[in-house]
Amino acid sequence: MKDKTASNAPLRVGSYNIRKCVGLDRRRNPERVLEAVSEVEADIIALQEADLRLGERRTAIPRTHIEKYTDMMPVDLAANDVSLGWHGNAVLVRKGAEVTATKRLELPGFEPRGAVMVELNHKGQQTRLIATHLGLMRRHRQLQLQAIADHLEGCAPMPTILLGDFNEWSAHKGMEPIAQNFSVHAPGRSFHSAQPMAALDRIATSSHFALRDAGVHERGPALRASDHLPVWADLAYEGTDL
Repeated sequence: MKDKTASNAPLRVGSYNIRKCVGLDRRRNPERVLEAVSEVEADIIALQEADLRLGERRTAIPRTHIEKYTDMMPVDLAANDVSLGWHGNAVLVRKGAEVTATKRLELPGFEPRGAVMVELNHKGQQTRLIATHLGLMRRHRQLQLQAIADHLEGCAPMPTILLGDFNEWSAHKGMEPIAQNFSVHAPGRSFHSAQPMAALDRIATSSHFALRDAGVHERGPALRASDHLPVWADLAYEGTDL
């Protein structure tokens, strides 16, 4: 396990589509999902499909389980008292993190989609994270990425990470709305967890970051906890020793 207290440790971010905690055995098992989350050892991890689809959109993960099975805590993003996130997008941060701002973003498209923005202080550095789950059709995904880019135009400059399930099968197309301001990293094939064939889960970074390492978590409970595998990236702030 990495020493996360080391002063030169990079910022590790992760993304994981947990499919409402339904695994390959068709059992809903939030404990198994959280064991996989813990094994990623991220400072910040974005979850997709963290809430049930219908009705009040209750969380698929009891909040008490997050405290029991991880050393992370959920960012307060829900618009009600029963969801963990917004449009299924939730963010967990390591305990003790200083969250300074949050925002829910509606995204265009035929399917109901959204994104969440979290700003936090990481070792004295203000950092912005936008977590999302893009649509199934490329033209809608591009509209959604453009909406995120337009929102960022009105925000103060800050090291920014955009991550989630981008639902893009192509390695070369679909990222045009953010290509000018972000480097898009596909850590590896993360879908389907039984036979990984597509890098749907991605991590995009502003020029404030250098990518030190990235990968797909392909062991332990993650192999059966969802139809996606978790992805992660180790990032250093440019011009620092992190």
